[in-house]
Amino acid sequence: MSTDDLTEEVEGPASRGRNQWAYERLHEAIREGTIEPGQRMMETEISAWLRVSRTPVREALRRLQAEGLLEHAAGGGLAVAVYDLRAIAEFYAMRESLEGTAAALAARNADATELGILHAILEGMQALPDDPRAHARENQAFHDHIHRSAHNRFLLKSLRALLNFVPLLGRTTYDAPGRVASALAEHQAIVAAILARDAARAEEAARLHIRSALENRMLVVTEDVRAASQRRSARPLPTGPADRRTRETG
Repeated sequence: MSTDDLTEEVEGPASRGRNQWAYERLHEAIREGTIEPGQRMMETEISAWLRVSRTPVREALRRLQAEGLLEHAAGGGLAVAVYDLRAIAEFYAMRESLEGTAAALAARNADATELGILHAILEGMQALPDDPRAHARENQAFHDHIHRSAHNRFLLKSLRALLNFVPLLGRTTYDAPGRVASALAEHQAIVAAILARDAARAEEAARLHIRSALENRMLVVTEDVRAASQRRSARPLPTGPADRRTRETG
C-alpha cells in the first residue's frame, strides 16, 4: 500500500511537538499494518500525508530505524523492515521467555479483580465466532492483561518493545487452519493455571502457547511464499516483438 492511498483526514499536531507527533503517527501506521513490511518510506510522501515539514518526518524515520522498524532499502532510502525466517525464530524465542515469565508473575501477583477480568476476557473469546480477525484482536487484549497483571514494570517495558515488531511478521497466525480452536484451548490452560496461583504451570502453559504460535507462524509464512510463487508463475509471457528479441538474444 502506498502512502498516497492513505486518504483519511489527519489531525494537526498537538502541543506534544511535531517530531513526537510524526513519530507516533508513523509508529501506529506500521503497527496497524497501514504501512506494510517492505514499503519504502519517502520523506516527501509522508510529509504530504501528515501535513508537516520534512524535518519532523526525518526525525521520526531516524527513531524508527533505531528501533529496528525501518531498514535500508535497496537503491537507497528506508523501508519498513521485513523479517526472514531466522528473525522470526529469534522473535518467538524471546517472546516465549517473556510471556512465560509474565504468566508466572501474574499467577503470583494478580489481585482478585485482575483475575476476574482475565476470566471474563477468556469467556468473551469463547463466545466469538470462528473469525481470525476477531480472535486476533481479543488475543492482544488477553496478553496485554496478563502483562499488566504481572506487576513488573521492567518486564512490561521489554514486552512492549518486543511486540512493536509483530506487524513486521505479516498476517495473523489465526489464519492458519485450526488455529482459532487450538489457541483458545491454550488460553484456557494459561488462565486455569493463573487462577490456581500455580506459577510453574502458568509459565509452562504460556511457553507452550508461544511455541505453538511459532509453528503456526511458519505455516502462514510458507503459505504466503507459495501463493506469491504461484502468482509469479501465472503471469503471461511477453509476446511483443521487442520482448521476443530480448529472449532470443538474452
